[in-house]
Amino acid sequence: MTTLSEKPSAPSTRQVSKRVSQSVFDGSRLRVVLLVDVHDGAQQQFLEAYEQLCNQVAQVPGHVSDQLCQSIENPSQWLITSEWESAPPFLTWVNSEEHVRMVEPLHSCVRDTRSLRFHVVRETGGAAARSAERRRLQSSPRIGDGVIRHALTFTVRPGSEAEVKRILADYASPRARVDETTRLCRTSLFMHGNRVVRAIEVRGDLLAALRYVARQPEVRAVEEAINPYLEQERDLNDQESARVFFTRAALPAVHHVTADELTEGERLARYYPARPGSGMRLAELLAQRDEAAADDPDGPVLRSTIFQRDDVVVRLLDVRPGLGAPPESGHLAGLEALLDGEPVGMDLVTDRRSPDA
Repeated sequence: MTTLSEKPSAPSTRQVSKRVSQSVFDGSRLRVVLLVDVHDGAQQQFLEAYEQLCNQVAQVPGHVSDQLCQSIENPSQWLITSEWESAPPFLTWVNSEEHVRMVEPLHSCVRDTRSLRFHVVRETGGAAARSAERRRLQSSPRIGDGVIRHALTFTVRPGSEAEVKRILADYASPRARVDETTRLCRTSLFMHGNRVVRAIEVRGDLLAALRYVARQPEVRAVEEAINPYLEQERDLNDQESARVFFTRAALPAVHHVTADELTEGERLARYYPARPGSGMRLAELLAQRDEAAADDPDGPVLRSTIFQRDDVVVRLLDVRPGLGAPPESGHLAGLEALLDGEPVGMDLVTDRRSPDA
């Protein structure tokens, strides 16, 4: 049992900028918590699928350990916790096609899941204290603005871009209030070529917001309208088909920095095509440069969010009105080896904010 009298392990000496409210790049260890609701009677099937999965996960670079726990009150409720050396190797794995295939046996016996990810800030206990030098901790808590940022990306069939853009620009926004604690703040939709990026800002519970939006008739109608144009086919009436599509479409936010909280800016997005296997490193270097730029009070960038999955890197910017997009010249110096083509500005299709967000 952990008590307050136990001496916590020494924190990492790495300094965290107060302007950065979210980042996966501080090098601290990661704790992943997966809450699982198993179908009645499928507990043994779930256990066998997990044992096969954990043997495979143990071989993934960056994985440290995991535990499987079953509720003492409800046998259908399970908890999986895993520890990773840091966030980047976990995100590389969880966003990969290998992961999609690896977890497939679990889905037939699982009713619902919820994934939570945490940097380790402090820990107590003998083993933790003895290994403090090897086990990096986040040096100080991050101070956020209460907004969760996420994005989705997918591609449409070449030649359909104009029609898809028309469909995505022409729909009624759903009600912003999801429930007592969650509300939609902002949705910005961009396109470049046949790639679509939808950036979402939520206050409260991201998963609840995504599920709420998916149920809204106006959103459902738009999703059905673009189905014929998608390069990856999906059937929204088939739960497994929809799950696989949105798993592959997830574009997580890996870094957010704020230079000015009060000034309203112009919203822009840039797409950075990374060389195979270089997406995470490219996102990290862009994050470092945005963090440094945030200290310039006269700089054009008010806020920056970097989204990354595999070799897709998107930089969402709010810039000072009238200044336009900041130049890439200095920003890209030294990154040429990581890029598979020139970064490009994405076309803003729609940008919608809740009036009281």
